[in-house]
Amino acid sequence: MRRRDFLKWQMSGALWLAAGAGLSAAPPALSPLSFLLRGPGEAQAAQTATGETDGTPDVAVVKGAPAAATHACVGMLGGMGRFVKTGQKVVIKPNMSFASAASLGTNTHPEVVAALVRMCRDAGAASVLVLDNPLAPAEQCIARSGIRVACAEFGDIVQAPTAERFYRELDIDGAQQMTANTFMRDALDADVLIAAPTAKSHSSTGVSLGLKGMMGLIRQRGVMHSRYDLDTAIVDLNTRLRAALTVIDGTYVLSTGGPGGPGKVLQENTVIASADPVAADACAVESFEWYGRRFAARQVSHIRLAHERGLGSMDLAARAITRITL
Repeated sequence: MRRRDFLKWQMSGALWLAAGAGLSAAPPALSPLSFLLRGPGEAQAAQTATGETDGTPDVAVVKGAPAAATHACVGMLGGMGRFVKTGQKVVIKPNMSFASAASLGTNTHPEVVAALVRMCRDAGAASVLVLDNPLAPAEQCIARSGIRVACAEFGDIVQAPTAERFYRELDIDGAQQMTANTFMRDALDADVLIAAPTAKSHSSTGVSLGLKGMMGLIRQRGVMHSRYDLDTAIVDLNTRLRAALTVIDGTYVLSTGGPGGPGKVLQENTVIASADPVAADACAVESFEWYGRRFAARQVSHIRLAHERGLGSMDLAARAITRITL
């Protein structure tokens, strides 16, 4: 984000808080949190216009315990066998960048991650790795997130590599701004990439979900903030790291204070899954409260840009969404 846009966002947020969200006009070019200037009607309309279908949904939304909801979501999409074939190498990308428990909303719930690993193994995956490039000391993040313990039965598969030797520089074909970066080698070598973020707010992008979470598979994250427009760079990154399946953990939603907290945590006990990474993120935006309000997916810049560049669809009114409660 450019400094000028960030200052605009700060002013918008301050005015919204001071005026009780009384502002009504949004600027033509939406900055990450300029959706604070708009009302919740669009988000509600997008949800109520979408009904369940008899066939396989585009997006599955399940309320329930983390593991059970994860199994149900993937099952509703056709099962893990739709995404993982026998002998394939799988990388699961959760949030485990902070040395904190899932209940604080900063990391993916360990039961969601373990459920995904189990389903991949049952589908015949030759290998499954759980990877993230942490922002805090790696061992502390792996341990305190609870993800290592949850996946212990599957071996030493939870890793947080930070050393340069674990990364490889690669061009990003078709990028608009960020034409190269250093990618985690195992992520590049994987046959299947599964995004498994927690649903949380973010000070620079409004929210951090599946698309934004791909930044945890590169080494040079700082350049995305300093050298490029962050939202455009996120979309550039996702043209190279394409998740076959996105499973968003909404057990504990960090609705303010993200990405590291502390902030307001909403216990939503919800899991959202889709083969369309843009639709998954869009559904998460419109399913939960952010900064005390409801918003439409198109009001988040990187989601709108990903939609416009063909990475998926944020038009939830045109998608089949099935919602169940266990």
